[in-house]
Amino acid sequence: MAQTTKTYGEWPLKRLMTEVVGSGHKSADDMTREQAADAFRRILGGEPDPTTLGAFWLANRWKRNTPEELAAYVDVMAEGIETGIPECDPVDCGANYDGKGRSALLGVAAGLVAAAAGTPVVVHSGDRVPTQKQDAYKHVLDELGVRTDLSPKTSAAMTDEIGFGFYYQPNFAPEITALSERRDQMGVRTFVNTIETLANPAGASVHLGSFYHLPYAKRIIDTLDAAETASIDRVVMFQGLEGYDDVRPGSTKVAVWNEGGSIDDFDIETPTYGMDFESEDLGVENVASDSAAITKEVLAGEREDQFADAVAVNAALRIFAGGDVDDIEEGLEIAKTMIDAGEPAERLEALQAF
Repeated sequence: MAQTTKTYGEWPLKRLMTEVVGSGHKSADDMTREQAADAFRRILGGEPDPTTLGAFWLANRWKRNTPEELAAYVDVMAEGIETGIPECDPVDCGANYDGKGRSALLGVAAGLVAAAAGTPVVVHSGDRVPTQKQDAYKHVLDELGVRTDLSPKTSAAMTDEIGFGFYYQPNFAPEITALSERRDQMGVRTFVNTIETLANPAGASVHLGSFYHLPYAKRIIDTLDAAETASIDRVVMFQGLEGYDDVRPGSTKVAVWNEGGSIDDFDIETPTYGMDFESEDLGVENVASDSAAITKEVLAGEREDQFADAVAVNAALRIFAGGDVDDIEEGLEIAKTMIDAGEPAERLEALQAF
């Protein structure tokens, strides 16, 4: 048996590979919470050699992590997170950190509309995160001239002042950012891509996220329910465009969970809410710069096209997630009223001046 150390437990990654997770995707066993936590502490501490780390990440990908394992990873990640808690209780938007490459990123515009409606929103991302290393929230905000290299405390102040806040991963989760080079060498997504979206640096009680398939959404909800450090008591997940927190056009699934209750899921037909077009109609050539231009134009009332419709629906989802309306239709009415009144454009100006 491997010797214990003062820093770690009994489960170095090599032992986990040979005794638990490394026998292939059909015969591998799941880890206990203690084993998963020990493994991730070792990874964050830089203990495993590159070969062993790569094998462990791939084994986890083969067998698929359980909510118990993911919850252990989330709890260990939380040990190294510096939070910045605003006075308000925002909706935490956990978009895929590795970004989008084909379609407009509408979360900044939608978040500012929701903020104008009285639903504060926070977003967080890194900078060219593996594996895709594409455009994320930071890059759209940079194009808009918004400060992004903020301390968590400053991000909290931004959230309270504007109703919309950005948290920068290198500043609130430096241990996760330090894994970037090793993640890049993998060439495929790892469980880190999943758990970093659940970081919740603002300590929000509501999480809004995206998924490809309903079983994945349920796994994330079960993870947040099992994580001892999670302060989340409401989760709203939907099928996002490119896996991001922008709703895709067409028939899309939404899953809602409130602490102590079961998961409710339902379908929305986005043409009912004005998104009567295809996903390709939200395509852009340069995600960061084009999304920034679309954000300014929609909020200024200069567009009445598919992008304006999509921003309104995504704002409605944020207002609904925050519990400020009973359904998406009510949220959509409020979102459109806010845009017509020009208040989201004023919020953008305040964000740029912050």
